[in-house]
Amino acid sequence: MDPLFLSRLQFALTIAFHYVFPTLSIGLGVVLVWSEATYLRTRDPLWERVTRFWVRIFGLIFAIGVASGIVMEFQFGTNWSAYSRFVGDVFGSALAAEGIFAFFLESGFLGILLFGWDRVGPRVHFLATVAVCLGSHFSAVWITVANSWMQTPAGYRLVGEGAARHAVTTDFAAVVFNPSAMERLAHVFTGCWQAGAFLVLSVSAWYLLRGRHEDFARASFQVGLGLALVATLGSIATGHASAVNVAEHQPAKLAAMEGLFPAETRGADLNLFGWVDEEARRTWGPAIPNGLSLLIAADPDAPVAGLEAFPETDWPPVNPVFQAFHAMVAIGLASTALAFAAAVFWWRGTLWGQRWLLWLFVPAVVLPQLANQLGWIVAEVGRQPWIVYGVLRTADGVSPRVSGGEVATSIVLFGAIYGLLFVLFLFLLDQKIRHGPDPEAPRALGQRADA
Repeated sequence: MDPLFLSRLQFALTIAFHYVFPTLSIGLGVVLVWSEATYLRTRDPLWERVTRFWVRIFGLIFAIGVASGIVMEFQFGTNWSAYSRFVGDVFGSALAAEGIFAFFLESGFLGILLFGWDRVGPRVHFLATVAVCLGSHFSAVWITVANSWMQTPAGYRLVGEGAARHAVTTDFAAVVFNPSAMERLAHVFTGCWQAGAFLVLSVSAWYLLRGRHEDFARASFQVGLGLALVATLGSIATGHASAVNVAEHQPAKLAAMEGLFPAETRGADLNLFGWVDEEARRTWGPAIPNGLSLLIAADPDAPVAGLEAFPETDWPPVNPVFQAFHAMVAIGLASTALAFAAAVFWWRGTLWGQRWLLWLFVPAVVLPQLANQLGWIVAEVGRQPWIVYGVLRTADGVSPRVSGGEVATSIVLFGAIYGLLFVLFLFLLDQKIRHGPDPEAPRALGQRADA
């Protein structure tokens, strides 16, 4: 059993499971700020009910996210000690900032968000809601900065020789604002907002189809739809910006994303879908003539580098990256079409009568999750064989003294624990959804129990 492959597999499985929950909490954080701000502006008790319900869902998601995320930190020391030694000086500051500026902010105000309804005034509670929302976003900032540094390293120098060689920060601002950080961060945010928005839309549509909590469901659907429209359009814009950035800084990844093999192609076509024959070095499927050159360089005749411009030892797995990228794009476009169809019917005043559309929204909760997971597959598999692009190979980052059997055993054990966590999450989420919002708020937001 290959410890390198198993270590990569374990990290992929644990991060894929964990990433379900931060995306939901970041997106729901925006929903909570939106709905509670509406309550403070209108003083309509309906919006208090909306906020209270989604706060309970947020609390559940946050708890499972924390429990599932702890494992990842330990893997840096157990499975990836050589990598940790190499990047420790760079990552230490970024991850410390995540703990100080993000996690403490989010968790510090979480208690007020969850339990402060009848103990603090409405404005103080709203401040806590905003702080929790900002904390979840700040957490994504520093994690994405750290990961982006692995994609486009900057602001460092290498010291030492052999196994002692490692990166040292020379410019912290350059580390934070490395060439891909801001584009990738914007794309991460829009993906997270979609995850939260489609969860709200799914639950609201289910209530409407069942004829339950209809006023609540319509109000929640409004918020979810507004956020979905912003997020889906934003994902298209930020996804394009990220692709242009990849073309400049990781051209081999872009070539794999598009199944492009010739060393240089003027007027490169844009593949819509298809299959990559890596042995024949050809991609089969329909394509838009000159589309890739036009999108990347705004010039239909612009040259685009293909995989043959790079040593074959530096090629990522081409067909998996190609398929993941095109599936992500297709899902993103489907989500956008669904959101805009609902917006059109909303504008016409006929949305609530479109039961077929509401039925589509119920399972659509999985669309952003699938797109987010596929996006990370493109980013991480497309970076191979580098763990720090162009600087450190993945094979050189694995722990030298960990055996394949030890990693395989931990995969089985963590798989069982994560399976139980997911079953528990689904059970509790189902219970909360079936219970629904409170029939009416027991007292006005911020009114104390002894008032």
